Order: sequence, then C-alpha cells, then structure tokens
Amino acid sequence: MTEIDRRDFLVQSAGALAAVAIMPRLGFGAMSLAEPINVGVIGLGRQGRAIIAELSGIEGTSLGAVCDSDERRLAAGSRRARDAKAVGDARAIFDDASIGAVCIATPTHLHRELVEQALQAGKHVYCEAPMAHTIEDCRAIVRAARGAATVFQPGLFARSDPVYQLARTFFRSDAVRDLVSMNASRAKKTSWRTPADDPARDRALNWRLDPEVSIGLAGEWGTHQFDVFHYYLDRFPVEVSGRGGIRLHDDGREIADTIDCVLGYEDGADLVYQATLASSYGGMFELLRGTNAAIKLAWSHGWMFKEADAPTQGWEVYANRQQFHNDEGITLIAGATKLAEQGKLKEGVGLPYTPLRYGLADFLKAATEGGSPATSAEEGLRATVVGIMADKAVRGRTTVAIEPDMLRA
Repeated sequence: MTEIDRRDFLVQSAGALAAVAIMPRLGFGAMSLAEPINVGVIGLGRQGRAIIAELSGIEGTSLGAVCDSDERRLAAGSRRARDAKAVGDARAIFDDASIGAVCIATPTHLHRELVEQALQAGKHVYCEAPMAHTIEDCRAIVRAARGAATVFQPGLFARSDPVYQLARTFFRSDAVRDLVSMNASRAKKTSWRTPADDPARDRALNWRLDPEVSIGLAGEWGTHQFDVFHYYLDRFPVEVSGRGGIRLHDDGREIADTIDCVLGYEDGADLVYQATLASSYGGMFELLRGTNAAIKLAWSHGWMFKEADAPTQGWEVYANRQQFHNDEGITLIAGATKLAEQGKLKEGVGLPYTPLRYGLADFLKAATEGGSPATSAEEGLRATVVGIMADKAVRGRTTVAIEPDMLRA
C-alpha cells in the first residue's frame, strides 16, 4: 500500500476508532551507567527480589549487600545475589562505605525510618512506592530528602517509562484535545496472603492484610496509577469516594479484596478507579478519553484511539493496522519509515525492559551523573497521600476531601 493509499484509508475510515499503538523505538542492548556504583537492597520479598534481577541488567551496577530481618527471605534473596553480602540488620549496609546507593523494598510502614537512616548515612535512596502508610511519615521522608546531599527517588515508574513519556506528548497536544473522562484499573487474581508457620511471622509477612498498617488496594496499587494522572494533568483530585468488600478471599481478612473509587477534580472531571484480587481480567491500565482521541496505557504498551472526525496529522500513514475487537486501528512506531525499509517494523512494538528497570536506571543515573531524579519526593508524597485518602474512603464507604495542604510537606 502506498503512502497516499494509507492516507486515503485514514480519511475514509469514518465510523471506526483508529487505535494507534504508541511505541518509542528502543535499542535492545543493556542499560549502562557512566560511573559504577555499588548497591544494597533492603527487603527481600517479591519486589526486593525483582529489584535484584533488574539491577543485574544495568551495566556499571554491582550488588554489594542484601538485607532482610526474616531469615528465610534473607536466605532466598542471597541465593539470587550470590556475590553480595547477606545481612539481617540494615545498619550493616548504612555503615558500609563501599555501598553508594540503597533500594528499600520493605513493607510500606517501615519505609520512613530506613529512608531517614540511609540518607543520614550519605546513601542515595530508591524507596518503593507508596512512600509510607501515613501522611506524617510521607512528610518526614520529603523533609529528609530535601535536607540530603544525595538523591532520593520513590518507586513510581510512569515518569521513567518511555511509553508513558511518549504518550504524554500526544496527550498534551491537540491529538487528544479536551479531556472527557478518565479510568484506571488493576486486576490480578491473587490472595495477598503468604503462608506462615507461626503468628508473629504471619503478621510480619501479611502486613498488607493488617488494618493497623495497611493502606489497602487503593494505597498499595492505586498510588502508582494515580501518579500517572498527576503526571499527565499537572493537577490533583480534591475529593474521593470509595467502597469495597470481600468478593473471593473470605478468610477472616478486614482489607477489601475488591474496591471502586471515584476521584473528583475541581473542574468536574472524574477518575474512576477499580482494583481487585478476585479476577485477572483487564490487567493493569489507565485510560484518558479526549474529544479527538483516547489514550490507553498498559505500562509496556500504549494505544491512541482516534475519533473518526479527528484531523490527521501526517504520522498516521507510517503505521501498521491493528484490530481491537470491532475497531480497526493502526500501530504507530517512532522511526517507522526507516524500520519498514529494513523489514523490521514490528520490532518496535513493546518495551525491551520492565518499567522497574527504567525506574532503577533513572535513579542510578541521577546518583552517578548528577541531576534530578525522574520522580521527586514531593511527587511521591502527593501520589501516596491520594492513595491513603482513597483507602480511607473505601473503608468508610464514604466521600472524603483531599485538601491542598495534605499534598504539601
């Protein structure tokens, strides 16, 4: 099909939304740092082990030590990092002058003390999101980060994800135009429960199900997705209503396994958020609808669905068509003309790395090369506070205000 034929196809395809996969063209070589750095990982649950795996793919990074207070998790983590020192007390990492940066992946309610100690010890700090389980602890972390000479970055990946960076340029252009509505969802059929053979270990491992410290699905999962909308809109919700319940895991837990929230903005726009541990259908995504197009984001992929009456902008002619249920779309890949000439157009679809690796790479580049982290402590605070307030709304099955002062340290 010629370029003119493709253009005619787009113009004549009234009645169907054109779905455009938003994909930057990325190299598949390993990420690398300009200066080497030795890293310690604190917390060796699922996310800590994932961090260990991703650090191994960033050239210039060495793993100096791993830490967990749980002996069995420490043993499992050390098997994945055989050259690293295994310690049961984080102070051993803070006191080790050879370690320049630490990644904190402990339970959320333990973040504050560890972040403060790490920054006081002169370490660069990457802290998993949400930043903390209370607004007070979030503010304390921001104060510590502001007073440190080192880099602090919360584990919110949207601002590091190449797909989200590229899609944001479309969103903030006339390609999408006026915002109509927003939706987000995360669905994964899992229990959030870890088997344990004694009550003390059970409570420590299953902190997400402990109402005294957990901020539930809205906090633990929603925080990451709420930050996507903060990143795209540069504004924040002023209220949130919520409700939730047990749909599958009727095992005595008090934390809802399924929730629905509506986050309201001052201009009348709403973000509808749903999360569940009872079904995997739909996975994890964010959707922003506009009068010219809608953008759907799914972390490793993104699509733009153009309205039939939206003006064409030229780049559409270089895209492959893609079928989405009853809608025929086109796949957009940066550098598509050159790739098409090489017969490699489809190689541009999908990210070669996980969002976690992009976030860690941004953190380590800021630590070794200077400059600001991809996501600031203040941005981490705002996303986490919205998550905390959404959880409060879910528990009370009510509507709560998100005051501007809550979003400031």
